Amino acid sequence: MKRFLVGTVINALGLWVVTLLVPAIHLTPYGGSDLWSQILSFLLVGLIFGLVNSLIAPVVKVLALPLYILTFGLISLVINGALLLFVAWLSQLIGGNVFSIDGFTTEGLNVESLGWAILGALILSIAAFFARAIFKALRLL
Repeated sequence: MKRFLVGTVINALGLWVVTLLVPAIHLTPYGGSDLWSQILSFLLVGLIFGLVNSLIAPVVKVLALPLYILTFGLISLVINGALLLFVAWLSQLIGGNVFSIDGFTTEGLNVESLGWAILGALILSIAAFFARAIFKALRLL
């Protein structure tokens, strides 16, 4: 349980770094714009990202094994970007409006294109790598 909670914090920190560095990826906080709403929004989207990476990503990666072989693993960038887009879609479904006509809300993580999502996934994995190294050095992970 501790490892999952620390992983959620690492994902939230990675998403925060991505929203700072990539101009097309932003997070509109759930419930307001104060500091705690922002922190809880990043933690919630980090939790969604962790669940997607633990439940859906292994299945997709096994199904894409021939593509991994053909592209020497470069397809992983596209798959990680697509998973980030899926997390953006899921985070918009959790938005504040219970019922809306178009089915989406303005709250949540928004990624404007697959190219930005691939760049965001690449930065997220680098940030998560360094955060995991720091947490392991502090013996929190």
